[in-house]
Amino acid sequence: MPETPKPSDLTKPGLPHGAPHGAAHGGSPAEERGRTVLADGVVEKIAGMAAREVPGIYALGSGLARTFGAMRDRVPGGRASVSRGIKAEVGERQTAIDIALVVEYGVVIPELAAAVRRNIIVSVERMTGLEVVEVNIAVNDVHLPDELDEDEEPPPSDRRTRVQ
Repeated sequence: MPETPKPSDLTKPGLPHGAPHGAAHGGSPAEERGRTVLADGVVEKIAGMAAREVPGIYALGSGLARTFGAMRDRVPGGRASVSRGIKAEVGERQTAIDIALVVEYGVVIPELAAAVRRNIIVSVERMTGLEVVEVNIAVNDVHLPDELDEDEEPPPSDRRTRVQ
């Protein structure tokens, strides 16, 4: 009657105890048995969340993208897009990211850009394993404290209407 194999039988001499099953049988490690493909949108969402973590960012996206996004957000069932204003190009081992943003009035833009770039690189590389080769930042506007959002209505005027 054959013996039941024990876990120690699965390792070859010279391999550490508990080596991956495939390595014990001459196969490649699990990390090398297939490919992981990331969609551009995955990297865009990670970059969007990382950018929003930096104080001094008012909004992401160009004026047109924010306007369309505000309209889309008002549609029942719609929700805000985390990746608005971000475009990622993803390869097998590297990614490049472009981001458009609006900053709050008073922030030092070069310092803000460096912080956004650093946070995006750290987050994307940690979560995806991809090397971020560049993060291009376009500052499209400065939000002033007295400006309305695109989706806000102007306050009612104290003037009387001429037509009743």
